Amino acid sequence: MAVSVGTAATDPPPEPPPRPQDRTRRDLMRAAATALALTPLVAASRPREPTPHTAGLTFDETYRGRRIHGIATVVAGRALGTPAWQVTVDGRPLHLMRRADGGWLSVLDHYGSYDSPLDAARAAVDELGPGRHLRGGHHGVHP
Repeated sequence: MAVSVGTAATDPPPEPPPRPQDRTRRDLMRAAATALALTPLVAASRPREPTPHTAGLTFDETYRGRRIHGIATVVAGRALGTPAWQVTVDGRPLHLMRRADGGWLSVLDHYGSYDSPLDAARAAVDELGPGRHLRGGHHGVHP
């Protein structure tokens, strides 16, 4: 035998989700602002066009009294058309990385984006200045 005491409080029924035709001006402005904010990110994520420096497979030059040498190598597992670069400054290795925007950065300058490995190596030489050298086999510099 079931006995009930009093009445149970009931919650109001949930509101149905808004229909597309019920969108407010605020919703449309929010969507437009989001699209506008994301536009630079989408544009920066597109790879840059190859430059004359990346079209070749090697470079070897003297820049500000330093010998810069670079060789593009094919590494298994890399996407086609994106070689790994082995770059040295005065015979010592300079680590380069590809940025998401298609540019290059060096271990000495993480904030700059350069169009080619050669441009990144030149910027590293500028950052080193006279009297400082890359460490052999390690990342970084020493006097």
